[in-house]
Amino acid sequence: MTPSNPTPLASDDDWWRSAVVYQVYVRSFADSDGDGIGDLQGIRQRLPYLRDLGVDALWLTPFYTSPMVDGGYDVADYRDVDPMFGTLTDFDEMIADAHTLGLRIIVDLVPNHTSSQHVWFQAALAAGPGSPERERYLFAEGRGEHGELPPNDWESIFGGPAWTRVADGQWYLHLFDPAQPDLNWRHPEVRAEFEDVLRFWLDRGVDGFRIDVAHGMIKAEGLPDVGFSSMTTGQRQVELLGKGRLPYFDQDEVHDIYRAWRPILDSYPGGRMAVAEAWAETPQRLARYIGPDELHQAFSFDFLDATWSADSFRKVVDTALAESTIVGAPTTWVLSNHDKQRHVTRYGDGPEGLRRARAATLLMLALPGCAYVYQGEELGLPEVLDLPDELRQDPAFLRTGESRDGCRVPIPWSGELAPYGFGPEGCELSWLPAPATWRELSVAAQAGVPGSTLELYRAALRIRRTHPALSASASGITWLETEPGVLAFSRTAGDTVLTCVVNISGAPAVIDGYGDPLVASETLTRQGSAHVLPVDAAAWFERR
Repeated sequence: MTPSNPTPLASDDDWWRSAVVYQVYVRSFADSDGDGIGDLQGIRQRLPYLRDLGVDALWLTPFYTSPMVDGGYDVADYRDVDPMFGTLTDFDEMIADAHTLGLRIIVDLVPNHTSSQHVWFQAALAAGPGSPERERYLFAEGRGEHGELPPNDWESIFGGPAWTRVADGQWYLHLFDPAQPDLNWRHPEVRAEFEDVLRFWLDRGVDGFRIDVAHGMIKAEGLPDVGFSSMTTGQRQVELLGKGRLPYFDQDEVHDIYRAWRPILDSYPGGRMAVAEAWAETPQRLARYIGPDELHQAFSFDFLDATWSADSFRKVVDTALAESTIVGAPTTWVLSNHDKQRHVTRYGDGPEGLRRARAATLLMLALPGCAYVYQGEELGLPEVLDLPDELRQDPAFLRTGESRDGCRVPIPWSGELAPYGFGPEGCELSWLPAPATWRELSVAAQAGVPGSTLELYRAALRIRRTHPALSASASGITWLETEPGVLAFSRTAGDTVLTCVVNISGAPAVIDGYGDPLVASETLTRQGSAHVLPVDAAAWFERR
């Protein structure tokens, strides 16, 4: 039942242009009932923490009814909450409390595929070849004398063939796991269904959607071969990541879908928005997903993939800002998410990785646009690399040996022993185990401690929210001349100039002429009128 009075925040229709969005991996955020799995009431209980952290919105990973083959990205019912996470009433209570605290809610939408347990797919299996039920998915006859070969050479993102054969001899397409059959987005019933799903959650007060595999819903007519057999391993990986032109990624027709969705979003008050998880071959093609008649944002994953070097960051920032200029929409910046190794570990792990991660955070939060923060990065959490194989649940692990579970370990809240306050007091359960080193990284261990990563985030987010030079109406960035390996740019609002400096040079850098320091990722020291910025550190300076 839809709540009678969902209350979206309506003060600013353009809130998403400069928002900081906190990604909640629902299963691993907070457990309210002691079963070892995060849930909606757990999120509700921790909302004050997120308000105090200083973020503007929460993006929730899928919490819909699902057999959980791929962590909820295999949806069996798009209009209900899986009992693992609670009920629709729990969702309504959570979003009402979030709005009261000034937090918006973005939910994950998974339109490329359903679960194999979805009623549509079960009906398709029962109905047989040539039936209307099968037309909602991508069934095809096999090749070979007896149809024993897949219809084409497409490979799953998770490894192995992208086709599975059913008992009657036909094959169905799944770009991911066999339990995630791809929908046929040329079918009018599919389009109508998801337009209704959008309205269902908008009616409940949802402020936006993150569109999973936004570039993948339309497949090329005729389902042509890719030619994987002639590619090197590296070439295949590039293609599968969506960075090349594939017959199942970034097809022109996909934009018709978003042009139909945008009027639905615009018909609701309060600045309802959508952000695309989209990969495209060129910045120009990625920019096509964004605009007044399509989606509001698309993730800039190149920032996440940048290496720890001044040249890499500058190139990525320049490219992303140029893309945003093309469409007049803000850039979205990301350092970590539920699909990627945590950036503390990517940047070297240990103390070095943490120093670099803290510096990269100040770089990201000083840039114009919207920033997405993955849960636990405000605690400086590293990737958990030594999870027992028998506990890993990522479906890609069995096929490729690679697992995303290491970034999905439940975050630590308090206490000396795992799972560090993840559940109710005294509960020792968590669906993935946290390492002993995390006791020093818990919220309780860092809160109020000067210099902690949590307090660095709180300070930076507080400044970002109130400082005129970091607002959506402030200038873009102006790069400043620096010594090699040091990045510096300024942003201006009226007579106020904020300068962000990042030292990647390998030696301490003397910083002078930018004004007074506002926040720094490592301790600054004075040298006359100047400040010395340590290696792998960043700072914001203000001049009025």
